[in-house]
Amino acid sequence: MAFTSRLLSRSKQLYSGQIILKQEHVVPVRFFAKEAAPPALKGDEMLKNIFLEVKKKFDTALGVLRKEKITINPDDPAAVAQYAKVMKTVREKADLFSESQRIQYTIQTRTQGIPDARTYLLTLKEIRIKRGLTDDLGAEDMMMDALEKVENEIKKPLLRSDKKGMALLIAEFDKINKKLGIRREDLPKYEEQLELKIAKGQLEELKKDALEAMETQKKREEFKDEEMVDVKSLDIRNFI
Repeated sequence: MAFTSRLLSRSKQLYSGQIILKQEHVVPVRFFAKEAAPPALKGDEMLKNIFLEVKKKFDTALGVLRKEKITINPDDPAAVAQYAKVMKTVREKADLFSESQRIQYTIQTRTQGIPDARTYLLTLKEIRIKRGLTDDLGAEDMMMDALEKVENEIKKPLLRSDKKGMALLIAEFDKINKKLGIRREDLPKYEEQLELKIAKGQLEELKKDALEAMETQKKREEFKDEEMVDVKSLDIRNFI
């Protein structure tokens, strides 16, 4: 069951902002708007609802994993694609966030109440770094340069409530997207690429966990003469 827990832990990590890979550079205008917080619940009621919701999601995820075969082979594109497909099914049936949706939510909650564009962009950078993501295209520097240009033009710090100034900044961001070859209509493709990258990384972690578990077991007297099986031959459904 410990191995299953690791797998479920991986699935929980699948919870875009449009701030990752190529996706990260299409800055969603709606995130500059402030949203009302959901109504508060009383302590006991809130804890009970959380427990029931988590249990429901856990049981749903287990149900999917009992049916779908996962091959622990991060070097096989077909195995990676199948794993990503299974995790997508888990998310859809258990109503979990995808990685891009999770980051979108993080952006919305972390930036709520930030009054100025500069702090907003710096917060996006902080989120990216904390999640271990890279800005391979150098878009963050371009976005900060665009902000400098707009602030020099309006001769003051740009506030998110400044509709005219924000329109100028979004226009500059559109130029950056065009320069980098990023189109809003391609966002689903970028999200799919992200999910495959995440799936490969999680399969690598599962492979590492499985090898460590087998190495530990082999040290026990009753298993010392047994040969380790190929990780690719393991059927996770047998561990659930």
